[in-house]
Amino acid sequence: MLRFTILGSGSSGNCAYLETDHVRLLVDAGFSAKQIDLRLAGIGRSLADVQAIFVTHEHSDHVCGLPVIARRHNIPIHCNRLTAEYLHPQMPSFSRWHLFESGATVELADLKVNSFSVPHDAYDPVGFMFHHALGNIGFLTDLGYATRLVIERVRQARALVLEANHDLRLLQEDTKRPWAVKQRILSRHGHLSNDAAADVAAEVVTDQMEDLYLGHLSADCNSPRRALDTVSRKLQETGRAFARLHSTAPDKPCDTLAWD
Repeated sequence: MLRFTILGSGSSGNCAYLETDHVRLLVDAGFSAKQIDLRLAGIGRSLADVQAIFVTHEHSDHVCGLPVIARRHNIPIHCNRLTAEYLHPQMPSFSRWHLFESGATVELADLKVNSFSVPHDAYDPVGFMFHHALGNIGFLTDLGYATRLVIERVRQARALVLEANHDLRLLQEDTKRPWAVKQRILSRHGHLSNDAAADVAAEVVTDQMEDLYLGHLSADCNSPRRALDTVSRKLQETGRAFARLHSTAPDKPCDTLAWD
């Protein structure tokens, strides 16, 4: 079996839980340890059950829970060297680092975890594809644009988490963000807009993809309805409306996806 639950996703935090017959793991830990444990309890699990944490990159909305989790639970952390070097001063006594080269494949019980580089303003950010006998789950968040390598990697997914960070008009009209911040978000090492996410979806969605989760939505420069409408319209126009579309939120988990 395979169970997958996005515990929360947005600009304020990101964390997902993946379970097979032989391993239980987190992808990122961008909420407090207490909050992650509470959300795991909602699906009958706890941090005590987690055997590994895979980290995409070092930004706080993906790793802020790691220091406390490392201290209390000593769960192995899988990440690349530059990400580990950034995190190490926050948890100097932690020793269970499992380092991989970006682009490498890690075997963990009945999973093969393929990492791939993504363009984002972090030290060495990656996306993941979790390969399992029942199907593959891809993570593609926090990137300014999708390279050909990225497109090829996630095209194999049965389920995919895809960033749809902002609505272009709402971001441009936003009065709280300085222009320099807007430029960073809009850059090729920033974040995907709804329109950019729709273009990526039109390239990667095949009749083998069943579920597409739109993640990392900005709380004030986007909305679930805007993201879903933009991506859905593009998939309809391109004849790619195969997958079920889901929006995600930072304050509550998605329904668990179960494959048997």
